[in-house]
Amino acid sequence: MIDRSGLYRLTWRLPLLLWQGAFFVVPLCFMAAMTFWLVQNYRMEPAFVWTNWQRMLGRAVFWDAYWVTLWRAALAGLIASVVAFPASYVLAFRMGEAGRRFVLLCLIVPFFTSFLVRAYAWQVILAESGPVNAVLGGVGLGPFTMLNSSFGTMVGYLTLVLPLVVIFQTWSLAAIDRALIEAAWNLGATPVKTLLRVILPAARTGLLLGAVFAFIMSFGDFVSPAYLGGSKPPTLSILIIDTTKSGQQWPRAAVVSVMMIVTLFATAAAALRLAYGRRG
Repeated sequence: MIDRSGLYRLTWRLPLLLWQGAFFVVPLCFMAAMTFWLVQNYRMEPAFVWTNWQRMLGRAVFWDAYWVTLWRAALAGLIASVVAFPASYVLAFRMGEAGRRFVLLCLIVPFFTSFLVRAYAWQVILAESGPVNAVLGGVGLGPFTMLNSSFGTMVGYLTLVLPLVVIFQTWSLAAIDRALIEAAWNLGATPVKTLLRVILPAARTGLLLGAVFAFIMSFGDFVSPAYLGGSKPPTLSILIIDTTKSGQQWPRAAVVSVMMIVTLFATAAAALRLAYGRRG
């Protein structure tokens, strides 16, 4: 006997499965296969050798770029989560529904423009002769070198991810049952204890998802380290560009890409396990 309910569910899932298969699984498999190819006379030749993996994973420059990228992305996720929380708390608990919708719309507006344009704007703002150093110079400080540094890269990361983290956190905090908070107050819990014992555990999923999305977007970002960080030290995204420019070594660049994807999958899986895992 045909399971009509299962067939019905499969019918509605089929477009998504086809889309993911055509535009994610197939290109990912092709890229993974490309890591075993060779470049001869500036042309890629299909092969099955481990030369590219040995070449890239055996170089100190790859691991230096890997740990720099991992550390910066983790730091960006942490800073974005901490900075976003006060704003998200006010939006969720101190603002009405209409005001919250308006602010969330304003947070979405930056995504209407190219991130590259915003990075160029930060180049003007953070320049040694820019407005930030001008203000600091007015009080006898500076000028400080903020461009072509880790600070400039972090500013770019936060520009990219901070609005998204605020949105994630606001949705999660706004969904908390107010009765839980009122019960904590009635039982004599202080505001700090209510925050730590009730609000944060109840909003755990949204907080973790916001942090992991910030990590993912920062980990793969090219614009911030290239245009605001001066490519010093190079990240994995910059290493991909440099590798492709060096003798058209697309297979070696694919090795870097596969390592990035594996890292992101592992991080996302751990975060989802922590966010949706069985609660004690």
